[in-house]
Amino acid sequence: MKILYIANARIPTERAHGVQIMKMCEAFSQLGHYVGLLVPLRFNHIKKDPFSYYSIDKIFGISRIFSIDLVKFGRVGFLIQALSFSISVFFYALFKKVDIYYGRDEIPLSFVSILRRDVIWEAHMPRYNLFSRFIIKRSKILVVISDGLKDFFVKKGVPEKKILVARDGVDLEIFNSLPEKNECRERLSLKDDEKIVLYAGHLYDWKGVDILAEAAKGLHDYTVYFVGGTDKDIKAFREKYTEVANIKTIGHREPKEIPLWLKSADVLILPNSGKSEISRYYTSPLKLFEYMASGVPIVASNLSSIREVLNEDNATLIEPDNKEALSSGIKAVFEKMDLSKNRSQNALFDVKECAWLKRAERILNS
Repeated sequence: MKILYIANARIPTERAHGVQIMKMCEAFSQLGHYVGLLVPLRFNHIKKDPFSYYSIDKIFGISRIFSIDLVKFGRVGFLIQALSFSISVFFYALFKKVDIYYGRDEIPLSFVSILRRDVIWEAHMPRYNLFSRFIIKRSKILVVISDGLKDFFVKKGVPEKKILVARDGVDLEIFNSLPEKNECRERLSLKDDEKIVLYAGHLYDWKGVDILAEAAKGLHDYTVYFVGGTDKDIKAFREKYTEVANIKTIGHREPKEIPLWLKSADVLILPNSGKSEISRYYTSPLKLFEYMASGVPIVASNLSSIREVLNEDNATLIEPDNKEALSSGIKAVFEKMDLSKNRSQNALFDVKECAWLKRAERILNS
């Protein structure tokens, strides 16, 4: 079967959606299908080959087609870029014989669905606009990444039987092949006796990073690492917390290095804010599954989106947006290490069902 994955994204990118797109293309290919990834021609400050950047074998092709690259000019610029890319996709699809058109961007997929009905849209946000409504009517199935998103679309009138919940995934083989914690720390030049509290991901407000930074002020015996973020956000974050001595802002790291950081930690933090609807109801963070696969204890916000995956048996759940609760949860991991290790082993068992290959297989079999 021929699958064309259409993604209006810079590839490679420092953002998590790049990992998800490349890993899904890899998984579709590993299932024996011919896969092509179609992306726009855009300026990219990351010059590295995508397959090398994401540590993926070249088992599928990547094609780049015309778009008017005005994304840096805000909302209007993005709309112009998205529409120009979508028009290019439309004409590309006219001359290509493909069995399934797949993607997570509703604008280009809606253009394709004018020509074809073999379209699968993977929704990551609660969008119900002109484009998404058109795709849903024309597509085979609607894939969503959380129960919260499924509820959103059902309330909009989408038949429940047309919706497949497929939460994000993880490359288990990478984590299974990691060395022990002390060797991971050695590779990253980290102290072996350091108590490491670690957050990996972007530094957006709704991710709850400020709550963790505030909690760090009372965690004098621990070092709190922040791994990830854009250059702009990293600079602002460092300036804001420059006087907090036990905070270390590492900045962006390539995807292949992230597992080493996770395995080096004593506890991993998912401090999502409950003030954001996306965070509260709809998200399915990639790093959540990577946290679970690392076998390291997790402290996470007790939100309905997070509880779709985590519970009291595989993580320490705390009240969101509460620095005291977060601080207590972190300390409890160290004070009750037997319980914490038991929970992390449960998480490791639970995440076995979240491999990219299993996810891709479920989608294509639906």
